[in-house]
Amino acid sequence: MTDGETGRRGAAAGGRRWRPSWPGWPARHTGGLRGRRRRPRRHGLRRLLPTWRMVFAGATLGVLGGSGSLAAAYLLVDIPEPKSAAAAEANVYRYADGSQLAVAGEVNRESVSLSEVPRTVRNAVLAAEDRNFYHDPAVDVTAMVRAAWNMVRGGDKQSGSTITQQYVKNYYLDQRQTVSRKVKELIIAVKLGREVSKDDILEGYLNTSYFGRNAYGIQAAAHAYYDKDVDELGTAEGAYLAALLNAPSAYDVRVNPDNEPRAVARWEYVLDGMVSEGWLDERRRDGMEFPEPREVTPADSLSGERGYLVEAVKQYLEEAGVADESQLADGGYRITTTIEPERQRALTRAVNERLLDGLAADEPPDSYVRAGATSVDVESGRVVAMYGGRDYTEQYVNNATRRDYQAASTFKPIVYTAALEHESETADGERIGPDTEYEGDSGREVIGRGGEGSGWAPENEGGEDFDTLSVTDAMDRSVNAVFAQMGADVGPKRVRETAVGLGIPETTPGLDGAQGSISLGTATPSTLDVAEAYATLAAHGMHRDATLVTEVTRNGEKVELPEQRVERAVSREAADGTTAVLAGVVRAGTGRAAAESGRQAAGKTGTAEEDRAAWFAGYTPELATVVAVFGQDPESGEQRRLYGAAGMERINGGGFPAEIWAQYTREALEGTRERRFELEGSDIAPDEPADEPSSEERDETEEPAESEGPAEPREPERTGPAEPGGGTGTPGGGESPVETEGPAGTPDPGGDGGGTGSPDEAPGRSPAAMLPTGSYLVRVPVVGVVGFG
Repeated sequence: MTDGETGRRGAAAGGRRWRPSWPGWPARHTGGLRGRRRRPRRHGLRRLLPTWRMVFAGATLGVLGGSGSLAAAYLLVDIPEPKSAAAAEANVYRYADGSQLAVAGEVNRESVSLSEVPRTVRNAVLAAEDRNFYHDPAVDVTAMVRAAWNMVRGGDKQSGSTITQQYVKNYYLDQRQTVSRKVKELIIAVKLGREVSKDDILEGYLNTSYFGRNAYGIQAAAHAYYDKDVDELGTAEGAYLAALLNAPSAYDVRVNPDNEPRAVARWEYVLDGMVSEGWLDERRRDGMEFPEPREVTPADSLSGERGYLVEAVKQYLEEAGVADESQLADGGYRITTTIEPERQRALTRAVNERLLDGLAADEPPDSYVRAGATSVDVESGRVVAMYGGRDYTEQYVNNATRRDYQAASTFKPIVYTAALEHESETADGERIGPDTEYEGDSGREVIGRGGEGSGWAPENEGGEDFDTLSVTDAMDRSVNAVFAQMGADVGPKRVRETAVGLGIPETTPGLDGAQGSISLGTATPSTLDVAEAYATLAAHGMHRDATLVTEVTRNGEKVELPEQRVERAVSREAADGTTAVLAGVVRAGTGRAAAESGRQAAGKTGTAEEDRAAWFAGYTPELATVVAVFGQDPESGEQRRLYGAAGMERINGGGFPAEIWAQYTREALEGTRERRFELEGSDIAPDEPADEPSSEERDETEEPAESEGPAEPREPERTGPAEPGGGTGTPGGGESPVETEGPAGTPDPGGDGGGTGSPDEAPGRSPAAMLPTGSYLVRVPVVGVVGFG
């Protein structure tokens, strides 16, 4: 047995414990134990448990280490730049009266200052999200612990985040639920709370929070749910929007009616919170009813005609150098347009009721019909209404601003204005005026200013000859031969210069060559361009650039707009002399349907090459409005003839365009004092008492109605080869295409086998349909205008 075993056995038997006896064993190892209780040794797992000293030391080190880490993180984590999506805003377009026209951009957000948000709405948000916002620090640790404990016990999910933390998450970070993101949120919130005012943080929160319905920010939410600006919100409405912040999809009662009980409960919770905080009188709260939001509207704010207005305004801003495409794409612009909502609605209504509602849109030729129109205030040059098409999301081309259809006979007044302005003379040395006579034979060769033949012999509609007739009569009947010769007498370059001075852009296709055919309207300006030119005539020759925008701001700062150019384009005598002649076109010429407006008016019809476009351009002393109907294949985009569209043999300027013009002008000026032209050096022939038209006249003009409503016009004039149903059938002649080669170096303006593309129209509508009930129309011989020259 070994010594160790002997010692252990002795101890086990109750004897004295064996101690080593080898030399050098110190006595203190044994003597010190005598006379006092020995500490029991730790055995097994107990040896692994830390002492209280160890716990304290570890905790101290942990706190110091954690504090050091937090301090380091605080120093290292900077307030970052806002994430792009949070900083992005839409461009907001407004009507002239300040109401919202459209919101365009990837993010539906319009930032507003805190002062624009009613205090009751601010208080509602605080009652819903953070009632102690103005008193507590940026991070509320107690609330976070309480929220976590509530979720551990199985309660409802709570964020425990302050408004400052939520703003940081919305504006600077992402929505990921990670530890690192949460730590960053806390640090940035603390820094933000030290460096930024509470008002600025609340403003940022209100502008970045998501309210559902693709609405970011309180302003977008106000429009999405109540179709009003935020400063118009009531307390009840503000409380509902505040309730949405917690869970937009769960509280939208329109998206899902089953949401209403919980939405109302949340809304009442917000109101009760406002009462408890002293922000709302209890009696007023008891009298409130739940504010039902409006129905959900399509997300695409550019649908319908609004997209065309936005597109036109963007084009205007880019061409004016206010903002380029990339700047507009960045967003944040608030743009007030010149479009007046009542007049815009009147124009749309006139287009629909007079034309589009009667079309079978999916079947040609009705599917070819496109309408465009522009109305300009004469005194200011502001575009007050514009119709670009049915739906921008289906057809992106704006029919009001496109420049690819011939203006046709709407160009003839420009030729006459140029003649008056330059005191031009005929080949016989007679100064051109309203009573000047021209030969109106169809196919008559145009004589150059030097007396030589030009080789250009435009034909009148149907080849009809008119012998000799006055300029006034030729304007009424829109005779090609007369204005082709007048254009040669004036000179194509002067005609072009006059057109540009009146407002036709010098870059307009077909205007640059300044060939003889310019007089018959082969150029292709837009309805906006022609409206600007006719507004200059109505303004007695003073040209004002047509404007589409009155104010632009970005981030609350005004953006400078170019000054409107106002200058004399032609003399007052020239402009007023043209107005006097054009008044006869409405009174007794091809534009008689425009007389339905009930206002003194001047205007001109036009039908383009092969009936691919029909125009009426006219003005009163207040408004210059141009309406055009185009033919276009919806699939290929090719220009198409309008023969047979709307059940008509032909569509021309004296028909639908003039009717649309008349209805719109009547409604647009309703309630305003009637004004008459104040002309200098010219007089408008007085209206004569109306008599019942003779049976012969009725036979010449009337067609039986094929449907309810006024009989549709059957105009005889057109360009291009004769089509079925051709022929005039109405005295007055008109225009026809150029069917012969032009002079050397002058291309045939007729295009693909057509002619000049400037026929015009004889009215075909029943006289009784063109005047108010109880009125009658008689063919009034045009009285020579008291003129000059």
